[in-house]
Amino acid sequence: MGARLGASRVINRHDASTKAAAEVLGTLRGLASKIGQMASYVDGVVPEAHREMYESSMATLRSHAPTSRPGEIRALVEAELGEPIDVLFETWEHDPFASASIGQVHRAVLPDGREVAVKVQHPGIAKAVESDLSNAALLETLFTQLAGRNFHAGQLLEEAKARFREELDYGLEASRQAHFGRLFADDESIVVPKPIASHCSPRVLTAELVRGRTFEEAVQAETGEREAWAETLWRFVFRGNLVGGMFNADPHPGNYLFQPNGRVAFLDFGCVQPLLAKQHRHAVVIHRAAVERDDRKFYDEGVRYLEVRPGRHEELALGFMRRCFNPLFDRPYRITRGYVAALVEELRASAMEARKLDAKDIAPLPEGTLFMNRLQFGFYSVLARLDVNVDYAAIELAFLDEAESVVANGGTHSALGSI
Repeated sequence: MGARLGASRVINRHDASTKAAAEVLGTLRGLASKIGQMASYVDGVVPEAHREMYESSMATLRSHAPTSRPGEIRALVEAELGEPIDVLFETWEHDPFASASIGQVHRAVLPDGREVAVKVQHPGIAKAVESDLSNAALLETLFTQLAGRNFHAGQLLEEAKARFREELDYGLEASRQAHFGRLFADDESIVVPKPIASHCSPRVLTAELVRGRTFEEAVQAETGEREAWAETLWRFVFRGNLVGGMFNADPHPGNYLFQPNGRVAFLDFGCVQPLLAKQHRHAVVIHRAAVERDDRKFYDEGVRYLEVRPGRHEELALGFMRRCFNPLFDRPYRITRGYVAALVEELRASAMEARKLDAKDIAPLPEGTLFMNRLQFGFYSVLARLDVNVDYAAIELAFLDEAESVVANGGTHSALGSI
C-alpha cells in the first residue's frame, strides 16, 4: 500500500492516491478495515481536499464488501450452535445482506417464525486479527516517534489490543447488547435488538431483525426528523455512559438504522468500554458542571479526572477537554464538520507541543481515554452530518439526577448478567 500511495504522490496524482488508500483499506479485513472505516467518516483525518474522493470510494466498497463463502459460513454456524442450519432456522438466506471487518450478517427465520439477523465471524478472522495485533508494535514505534515517549504508547496499545480482542467474542457482545437493551427498555426512541440466547455463541450472534433508513438516507430527511434522531443518539451515548457505566465506542454510521418519530436502532456492541468507578464519578460531575455552565467546577473536576500536573500540559489538556464540551456549555448547539475537524487538529497540535515538555510535566492518559476519543470524534462526525441545532444540555438534565444517584449508591448499572 505504501508503495502504491508513494508512487501516486510522486507523479502528483492525489486523486489516484486517495482512491488507492480507500480501495486497499476497504477490501482488507481486521484492523486495517477498521482504520479505513474510521477515516471515512471522522472529520479531520483525511485532508479536506481528498475527503470527497475518499468517502465516495469507501461508500462504494462498503456496498461490495468482501464476504466469506456460503459453505464455510454454514459449517461454522453448525459447528458453533451444534445443529444443522435446517434445524436451527426455518429459512436461511445464503447471501449476506451486510459484511464488515470481523463478520457478515445473514437474514433468517427461527422455527417460531421470528425474523432474525445472524452475525457470523469470517472463518480465520481471529487468527488474522491476532496477526495484526502482533505487528502492532510498529504502531507503537511510530506513535512514540511522533508524540514522544512521555505519552506511554505501550499502555495505549495494550488498551487497544484488549478492545479489539473483545470484538472477536460474540458471546460477550451479546451480553453487552442485552445490557443496553435493559438499560433502555423504557425508552421508546431507542431500539436495541434482543439477542436470541439459544442461537448465540463466541462466533455467532443472533438477534431480532430490525429495519430502518440508513445513515445516508437519514441525512437527507427533513430538519425535524434529523433533530429528533440527534437527540436520541445523544441520549443513547451519554445515558449509557453516565447511568449505565459503559459506552459503545464504535459510532460507525452503519451501526444505526433510523425509524419514524425519532426512533433509532443500534446494531453493534462489539467495542464497549466499561467505566472504572472513579472515572464514572468524575464524568458525572464534569457533565453536571457543563450543563450548569460552571467553568470553575468543570476545570477542577477535569484536573482530577485527567490527573494532569500543573503547567503547560494541564493547560493543553483542559483547554481541549473544554472545547469538546461546547455542545453542553452553549445551547442550542449545531455540531459542524468544521468543529470536529478543528478538534482533531487541536489534539494533533497539542500532542506535538506536549512532546517537547519534560517527562516530569506529563501525566499518562487515564485508562479508557483512547476509546473515549474515538467515540468523541466519531460520534460528533455523525451528528455533524445530521447538521441540526439541538439543546444537548436539556437532554442530559433529564437523566443526570439518575446518574448521580447511581454513583452515590456506590455502583453502576454496568453488571452484564446473562443474555
